[in-house]
Amino acid sequence: MAGARNGVFAEKMSPYLRQKMAEGKNPGELSFLELQYVMDPSEAVDRAHEVDRHYQSELRTTFEGTELKGVEKLYRRTLLVEPTTICAAHCRWCIRGQYATQTLSEDDLERIARYCGSAPENAAVREVLVTGGDPLILVDRLEFLLDAIEKHAPQVEVVRIGTRVPLQDPGRVDERMIRALRPRSTFRVEIATHINHPGELFPEVREAYAALQSAGARIYDQTVLLRGVNDDPDTLITLYDELRRLDIEAHYLFHCVPIRGMDHHRTSIAQGLDLFRQVVASGMTSGRAKPQYTLMTDVGKVSLYEGAIVGRDGDRVLVRTGYSYEDRRRWAPEWTLPSTARVDEDGFLQVWYLDSDGGKADS
Repeated sequence: MAGARNGVFAEKMSPYLRQKMAEGKNPGELSFLELQYVMDPSEAVDRAHEVDRHYQSELRTTFEGTELKGVEKLYRRTLLVEPTTICAAHCRWCIRGQYATQTLSEDDLERIARYCGSAPENAAVREVLVTGGDPLILVDRLEFLLDAIEKHAPQVEVVRIGTRVPLQDPGRVDERMIRALRPRSTFRVEIATHINHPGELFPEVREAYAALQSAGARIYDQTVLLRGVNDDPDTLITLYDELRRLDIEAHYLFHCVPIRGMDHHRTSIAQGLDLFRQVVASGMTSGRAKPQYTLMTDVGKVSLYEGAIVGRDGDRVLVRTGYSYEDRRRWAPEWTLPSTARVDEDGFLQVWYLDSDGGKADS
């Protein structure tokens, strides 16, 4: 698996992060870093219902006589590509920590670009999300993919690149990377990032994000709600104020997913909703700096709204989605209904999602 041994995600930190942790003068001063990157013994404990994957969305399809690798599709307008599963550091809450290690070749990437531009089921695709791993670890491979999309998939309007490189190893954001992210003739580039605590925004990190913006990239943030890191309103309000100052869009506040090794990071959904209300409905933040509180379920992302949770069975909640089963099968013909999901009487997907006690069992 991707750095996993016996089901436990291997610890990996960049020299930059190790240096920053060493600079802490007082106990707990940099706990927001330690909790995200230092392995916790509880990760080795098996828990009921925990799984290795948050969803099964890989496309199992053959294109031009060869099976595609590193491609996922759950949505009408978006195709996801994973050029590599390598990162500069291993976030302990990584949703792909148990994925098999792989890096795609240039031939793989060009086939994906042709598939994106020519397969009938991709006629409505307007966005490509390039994630991993971290695509900015292999800049040459990423540049090749961007060029191939420009050449073979002219209908694509946006390419989004998921990365934590600016936080984990900001020195990598250099002229070579900026050149690779240059504007293309057919699409714009957006950067998706995970900034989880305002303390992560060291001066060199701010400079790295500013350099990406100077290359023409728009940046948006997907904060992960993590117990002990940012599960209090003051931290989140400060974070969203800082993101606004940096011209980084607050997009999602993700509930930490229920996969192997995550339990000590997770709040309950109720705790998350209460925090969300305190942040977005208190008048403490600008209306231009408010995220969506969102679950990553086995059928995709579901932003919580009134009536979204329609049932409960022990520590699981049943979530109503707006995803049509027939639409999903049309967009991704190889997709099959996971065992945790069902189709309601109106043809929409409902999905079971594992809640957390938010640490009550530890107290």
